[in-house]
Amino acid sequence: DVLLSEDGKKQLSQIKEDMVFPPVQALFTSPLKRCKETAAILYPENKPIEIEGFIEYNFGEFENKTAEQLEKYEEFPKWLAGEKGVKPPYGESNEEFAKRVCETFEKVAEGLMKTGTTSASIITHGGVIMTILAAFGIPEYPMHEWLTPNGCGFTVKVNPSLWMRAKKFEVFSEFPYEREELENGDIREVLKLKLLYRLIAGILLSLTSKKNFLISTSCSIALFISSLAIPFFLNSSKT
Repeated sequence: DVLLSEDGKKQLSQIKEDMVFPPVQALFTSPLKRCKETAAILYPENKPIEIEGFIEYNFGEFENKTAEQLEKYEEFPKWLAGEKGVKPPYGESNEEFAKRVCETFEKVAEGLMKTGTTSASIITHGGVIMTILAAFGIPEYPMHEWLTPNGCGFTVKVNPSLWMRAKKFEVFSEFPYEREELENGDIREVLKLKLLYRLIAGILLSLTSKKNFLISTSCSIALFISSLAIPFFLNSSKT
């Protein structure tokens, strides 16, 4: 459980200064230290609620090992190929990870709706973010298309009617916002178009290049960890 690096703290503070992080009513975070530190920098006014289910993928004995070091494990090629039920020694399988993350998100989203909370932020890890968006997001894209830079994420709108009917939410922008974007009168459409262009560009790139989608076996000791839904927009007056 590593802390943020000093460079990471400086970069996060710079993002906070340059970009816009609208205030939220509720703040959730992975219990790992770098996420809690990120939350303190981006939302100093909020007291974060630690959610165990938003912790990163458990790589078990694969953690912090190179591909060469992992060759001695008979599980590694099967796990890398995505075979169902295969998991690192003392770790979790992809299915267990997805189930844990999705069930956790469902509980959080439904809790927000029950309490009438209309904006929330989740600060968590890249794999958690991609899993949630691939499972519940509209438009629907595979996990790797939802990769986001450290310190950034996506804004989603959870419509109670759509959620109860199909367990889906709308992803309508990247996050945080540029100040110029917030001054635009038709901000929602601008943000949706930017997100659409980004996703289309990612798909075209994956079709025209031999992209390597190997999963890093070391946790992105990343300078800082990304934020997911900033904020959830829960508005029961719309369908």
